[in-house]
Amino acid sequence: MNPNPMEFRRGVISPMECVKEGWQLIKDQYWLFLGLTLVAMLVGGAVPVVLIGAMTCGLYLCLFAKMRGEPVEFAMLFKGFDYFVQGLVAAAIQTLPIILIMAVGQVIFVAFTMIIMPTRRGEAMPAVFFVGLAIFILFAMIVSLVIHSLFLFAYPLIVDRKLSGLDAIKLSYRAALQNLSGIVGLILLLAGMGILGVLACYVGVFFVMPISFAAYAVAYRRVFPENGSVGGPAPPPPPGSWAA
Repeated sequence: MNPNPMEFRRGVISPMECVKEGWQLIKDQYWLFLGLTLVAMLVGGAVPVVLIGAMTCGLYLCLFAKMRGEPVEFAMLFKGFDYFVQGLVAAAIQTLPIILIMAVGQVIFVAFTMIIMPTRRGEAMPAVFFVGLAIFILFAMIVSLVIHSLFLFAYPLIVDRKLSGLDAIKLSYRAALQNLSGIVGLILLLAGMGILGVLACYVGVFFVMPISFAAYAVAYRRVFPENGSVGGPAPPPPPGSWAA
């Protein structure tokens, strides 16, 4: 039965379970998914906004194929360019509010700094400057968390439900609101793992990235089941269900 693209489950995301299932999904091909993730991020970041959508779509194509027990090859990553326009629209919609909000915040911060900047050489920087800097950083983090949470499912929806970029953004927003606590918890959990990776000589953060995307794919599938059964809570997968 084909799922209704607009239907989704509510309150079904458990952050720790998603991370565990994400690891189970990719552990037997971890190095392949590490390479896929690094290439996706490098190519996607080469031309900001323009390429990130297609590469992220390609990464989710690989993850969904792995879930179905299908073989995953490196070339599959670049099939994300089949969704180039949809991915570009989704990326632009996600990025634009962040750019606008951060630009306004930076202008306010610079103006604030110019006003309170010491005029005499050697004068200590007022404490209010550092308070303002801390508030600005906190504000930036909150904005990023909100945008990431609400639009987390946009790229998976493009490749899984064949939605346009705009429709994927709108449906991701609706589904995220109904699963917000689980999504925020998952993002914070993975962010904490990333921080631990940074502390491990920084390179550790790259080793966490494929697990993060796998966990997001698992969270997506809990909210948007492949068989279209959305009437009840998502059952836990049987042991070994992610094996290829």
